[in-house]
Amino acid sequence: MAMRLPPPPATTVFDRVSALARETGAINLGQGFPEIEHAPELLAAAQRALVEQSNQYPPMRGLAPLREAVADFYRREQGLDIEPDQVVVTSGATEALAAAFFALLAPGDEAILLQPFYDAYLPLVTRAGATARVVGLDPPGWTIPIDRLEGAIGPSTRAIVLNTPNNPTGTLVGRADLERLGSLCAEHDLILICDEVWEAMIFGGEAHVSPLHIDSLRERAVKIGSAGKIFSLTGWKVGWAVASPELAALIAGQHQFLTFTTAVPLQWAVAEGLALPHEWHEAHRARYAAARGRLIRGLIAAGYAVLPSAATWFVTIDLAASGFEPDDEAVATRMIREAGVAAIPVSAFCGPVPEKGYLRFCFAKEDATLDAAIERLARFRRG
Repeated sequence: MAMRLPPPPATTVFDRVSALARETGAINLGQGFPEIEHAPELLAAAQRALVEQSNQYPPMRGLAPLREAVADFYRREQGLDIEPDQVVVTSGATEALAAAFFALLAPGDEAILLQPFYDAYLPLVTRAGATARVVGLDPPGWTIPIDRLEGAIGPSTRAIVLNTPNNPTGTLVGRADLERLGSLCAEHDLILICDEVWEAMIFGGEAHVSPLHIDSLRERAVKIGSAGKIFSLTGWKVGWAVASPELAALIAGQHQFLTFTTAVPLQWAVAEGLALPHEWHEAHRARYAAARGRLIRGLIAAGYAVLPSAATWFVTIDLAASGFEPDDEAVATRMIREAGVAAIPVSAFCGPVPEKGYLRFCFAKEDATLDAAIERLARFRRG
């Protein structure tokens, strides 16, 4: 008798795009991994830790020096008053999100997702037994429609999931909107789970505002962070959740049965990295700012309509304004096959009713890669 097995999960568009890029030899500006030089200080710190520190189980919530370093980093860089007992170290930000969803959502609960959103949110909410309600941000500025958001809140709503800076759009949520979200959360007794992994990759002098800066959200918000994004070491998978001690304890309770811990040498290295001075982070970000400017200028010169953004490793184009049909997945597939450049359709970051008409490009690449991609995209645009 054949075993009864559940159907396999659908392959993500990221896997499909990257596979097609490999098959065709296309330049991959889809998946968000950098070619730009890693942080040598952290590589050296990890090497030292591997032979000089213990390689056995650390405390479940993370090494004390790392939790202290996270708190110090946010106090120094963002002016947040955080204590180490508010920090839970996880195996990447996605695990921090999973632990938060599993801790704070129960079967029958609802969570509101603001679309477009990181593609892990929806399946994780579902696996927590909860139901997702999707509210679309208003393009092309991708602003929060507060009235529609409030209208989506019902008696079963338990949480709102926010992403700022937003992936894929690169936009920021300002203090005024966070204050309004705080009022809604207080009025309806909601938790705000905020994915802030791109907080160190903001360009043009704008400041990151976290929900933990907002008085009404300080006790009812969860801040998700990522060393992989801060230091451009995406394969390290070191992340954390920061919340009030009460919420942090609930998240830690789920984390202990997800991964329990994270590679110890990498925890020691990230602790050293977070102690690097502000000037180091400015210099690190400047390398990406130069690549960002190079891609934006090239796309505009080739006739593409680039939407305003302030953060992340990505820029987005408006297909209709660039002279293409609005089916972003179809255009992305043609672009790989005909132009030899891979991009990600923004509809991949959406729920059952996707926002079509936009493509996301990653600029965290070497100059030669970007120049070659721009040349190919210019020919594609000319038809």
